Amino acid sequence: MKSFAALLLALYSLQPVQASRAISLTAQAGLHVIYSYSGSTPPAELTTLIKQGLVGGVILFGGNVNSNLPGTINSWQKAYASSPAYIGSPLLIMTDQEGGKVRRLPGGPISSEKVIGESSNPEQSASQAGSDAAAALGAYNMNTNLAPVLDVFRTPGDFEDQYQRSYSDNATLAGICGAAFTTAQQGAGYIATAKHFPGLGSASSTENTDEVPVTLNLTIGEIRAVDEIPYYNAIAAGIDMIMPSWALYPDFDSQYPSGLSEKWLKQELRGRLGFQGVTISDAIEAGALTAFGSDSQRAVLASGAGMDIILAAAQNVTQGKTIVNALANALNSGALDTVEFSAATQRIIQLRKKLLA
Repeated sequence: MKSFAALLLALYSLQPVQASRAISLTAQAGLHVIYSYSGSTPPAELTTLIKQGLVGGVILFGGNVNSNLPGTINSWQKAYASSPAYIGSPLLIMTDQEGGKVRRLPGGPISSEKVIGESSNPEQSASQAGSDAAAALGAYNMNTNLAPVLDVFRTPGDFEDQYQRSYSDNATLAGICGAAFTTAQQGAGYIATAKHFPGLGSASSTENTDEVPVTLNLTIGEIRAVDEIPYYNAIAAGIDMIMPSWALYPDFDSQYPSGLSEKWLKQELRGRLGFQGVTISDAIEAGALTAFGSDSQRAVLASGAGMDIILAAAQNVTQGKTIVNALANALNSGALDTVEFSAATQRIIQLRKKLLA
């Protein structure tokens, strides 16, 4: 990671004018969108879009991973550094390296969150998992992990527990473990992401927001007393990013799922909990959002609600490109507030600067 950062610093030093130049509205929108593709060979169009400065990052899945991937990622970063829209910091290259069953890369964390939470020293085990995740990311020249999961499960065998993606049904323990993972991984120089705010721990075994709309009928009192507790720990630990869920929590907002809700993003997460980092959406194509239009319409709605980064995870480069254009058009038309969007851009830029340290 450190040698790769040195390479980026060298590239940056050669382009001080480009790094400080005002970029186009479309390129600005590009900073807010994470692309994806299918298979082991990335399409040439992705590199072209990177050179044009229209890509904020790439999410990689198991089917994208092979021995050529580290070199491919290096080539993307070099292509972006030569772009007239280059802002002086690297693309966000991310994956889900949670641990246990949910790992896209070879290596650790071998233990799931559930195993960690049940270990003799959960905090130490979680810290080691964060270090292991950092090592796995570094081996592939990635810089961002969509972990840890901070959901507090309720019933054995429910949605998060059946995949062992929850540290505990004890919110305090989940918070301690999540903070330990975050501190270790970010201390090694890799961005961590707490998910899925305010929590999917009460979802039943069949309530998967990737596939269907999910309504969680919790009182706001229970959410704050249980589900949000690990987020206090994560924010205190300096978590870089938070991913809101696509579930609906009608006691607080009966109209919009968390990731589309100004109440959740601006009032609760930033206002009440004091989070100042970057928000990133869950997959924008998720089945939970069928009532909210196309992927592009959802992206504009999420951005307007306060979402900083849109995750276009359908493994189709066209999806990301279409969303970038939709955001740019919404900024041009006034459908999106340019001042708020620019504030989000600055949060993204400040986050990416951390990768140069």
